Amino acid sequence: MNIKKIGILTAGGDCPGLNAVVRAVSKNALRQGVEVIGFKNGFDGVVRNEFIKITPDVVSGILTLGGTILGTSNIANPFKYTLPPFGTPEAPNDLSAVALHNFHANQLDALITIGGDGTLSMSQKFVELGMPIVAVPKTIDNDLSATDQTFGFDSALTVATEAIDRIHTTAQSHHRVMIIETMGRYAGWIALRAAIAGGGDIVLIPEIPYNDDVIVDYLLKRRAQGKNFSIVVAAEGAKNEQGEQAITRTVAASTDPIRLGGIAYKLSNMIEDRAKIESRACVLGHMQRGGTPTAFDRWLSTLYGAKAFDMVLEGKFGYMASFRNFGITEVKIADAVSQLKLVDPHGEEVKAALEVGMSFGSAQIG
Repeated sequence: MNIKKIGILTAGGDCPGLNAVVRAVSKNALRQGVEVIGFKNGFDGVVRNEFIKITPDVVSGILTLGGTILGTSNIANPFKYTLPPFGTPEAPNDLSAVALHNFHANQLDALITIGGDGTLSMSQKFVELGMPIVAVPKTIDNDLSATDQTFGFDSALTVATEAIDRIHTTAQSHHRVMIIETMGRYAGWIALRAAIAGGGDIVLIPEIPYNDDVIVDYLLKRRAQGKNFSIVVAAEGAKNEQGEQAITRTVAASTDPIRLGGIAYKLSNMIEDRAKIESRACVLGHMQRGGTPTAFDRWLSTLYGAKAFDMVLEGKFGYMASFRNFGITEVKIADAVSQLKLVDPHGEEVKAALEVGMSFGSAQIG
C-alpha cells in the first residue's frame, strides 16, 4: 500500500512497555519515509485534534522509559464522550464523527491504537465506520484470549514477586499474616504467578471463589505445625462464594466504572477477628504499572510495534498484532475482544500450586 502518514495513540491504563511500542512503530515507519503523529491522551487527542509530530529525536532513548510519552486516558470514549467542555458523565456525547473528521483532516492513511479491551472495543467500532486501524494489545492483567501474552504483564509480575520476597522477612520477624493485593480485575494471572514465584501460602483469584472458613482453618493449621507466619496473595478482583468483591467506588464516566480495591484490608480484619493472628495488608496498586519495563517486555513491545507497522503496509486493517508461540501474527480485533483469557481452575498452574501446598481458600479446589 502507498502509506504516507500514520497516527498512533496509547489508551487505557499505562504500563511498562508502551514507549517501546511507540518507538518500534515510529522507527519502522520513519526509516521508510512515512510521517508519524502521536495523538495525546488516547482517543481524547483524536477528538480534540491534539498531537505531536514524532521524529527520530522524539523516540530516542524511550525504550527503557516507563509510562507513555503520548499520555493516556481510560475515560475518553469518543462514542460516549464525558469530558468538558464537550460532554459530562450525566450527558455524554457521541463525538465519533468528530474523531473521524480529524483523522481525515490530518490526511492519515492509518491509525495504530495501543490499549486493552476498552481501547480494542472502540477501535473495532471505528473500523466499522471505515477508519483503517491496526491494534496492539496492552493489559498488565494478561487477560486477552487472542494473544499468549501482553506486554507490561511481565513487568507487573516482577514487581509483585519482589514485593512478596520483601514481605517474607517482615512477616517472619513479627509472626504475622501478610496479605499482598495485586491487580487483576477478572483474571488472576498476576496473583497466581507471583504467589508461585514468591512462595505464597494462600492465593485468591477471581476465577476461584474463596471461603473465609477455609482460609482461617488453613492459617490455624499452619500455626499448629509451627509455621509462625503466612503470606496471602489476593487479586483485587477476588470474590467470595457469595460473589462479593471489595469495591472502593464507582466512576460513571469510565469504560469500566467499578473501582476495585481493599480486599487485602478486608481479609486482614477478618483474619485478626477470627483466627486471632496479627495481620497486615499491603496494596501494590499502581506500583505494578510504573517503572522500567523488564527485558522481556522491551523485547515483546518491540516485536509488537514493528509488526503493527508491517500490518499497516499490508493493509491488515481491523486486525490486532498477536503474540503466539514466541512469534508475532495477527488476529481480527473483533475476535480479540470476544472472550477474556482466565485462569483455568483445573489447569496445570493451579494444579502445580496445590501440589506444593498452596491454598486457594476454597473447599472445592484442593
